[in-house]
Amino acid sequence: MIDRIGAIGAGVTVGALQTQSLLDALDNRILLCHALGLTRVGLITQSERALDADEARRFAALVQRRLDGEPIAYIVGQREFFGLPFEVSGAVLIPRPDTELLVELTLERLPPSGRVLDMGTGSGAIAVALAHTRRDADVTALDVSGEALAVARRNAAANGARVAFLQSDWYAALDGLPPFDVIASNPPYIASGDRHLSEGDLRFEPVGALTDHADGLSALRIIVAGAVARLKPGGWLLMEHGYDQSAAVRQLLSEQGYTDVQSWTDLAGIERVTGARTH
Repeated sequence: MIDRIGAIGAGVTVGALQTQSLLDALDNRILLCHALGLTRVGLITQSERALDADEARRFAALVQRRLDGEPIAYIVGQREFFGLPFEVSGAVLIPRPDTELLVELTLERLPPSGRVLDMGTGSGAIAVALAHTRRDADVTALDVSGEALAVARRNAAANGARVAFLQSDWYAALDGLPPFDVIASNPPYIASGDRHLSEGDLRFEPVGALTDHADGLSALRIIVAGAVARLKPGGWLLMEHGYDQSAAVRQLLSEQGYTDVQSWTDLAGIERVTGARTH
């Protein structure tokens, strides 16, 4: 058996580790680093070292989980977002690069020492990225899931970000708080019955964070309707949504009397974030 670290990392295998060659090279290296507790540099510097039996078993088990479809981020328990490491588990969605657009738009509209609310924070990726980048900001994040909030709190602590977390069903726990300059949200927006829910990584992610169990717009309607009373005059509401929902979300905002209604495109050129201002 070829069991040197360098050979396995390069995808050259025979025998018991043969299945790992079915993975792409990046997945293979990430899983090998995780199995051995090595960094990418360590993988290179120890390339001539042979795996012992326990290491080979650990690696093979990780490979099988990936071949069964489990997302890499859940297997290794981490995903990078906005240049920061985030703990992830089955209690939270895996942060996607497209959501960095929502963070960037929020940062552009957040005044000095401003107040910002992240609704449906999940892993805390949006709130922590905002608080880490803008140390002057007053960042609040909420989620209905206690399990998700536990993950988010650990991510805030690990990244040295100051975030106030609330367990809340949307606006329910916000009574008595001052208004915000910006409200940002990446809510559940996949329609019930959408085939994507049973495909790829989504099969392993918390269904309540993916779908509203309705038409995909119900959470967005709640956020749009309630934000006016929670924003300062001229404050911004920014929401991530599905690839085909921008027109519907703009209509929701217009019907509620928001101004400067507009959408922004993600890395693939798809209208992914829609927002507007209060009067």
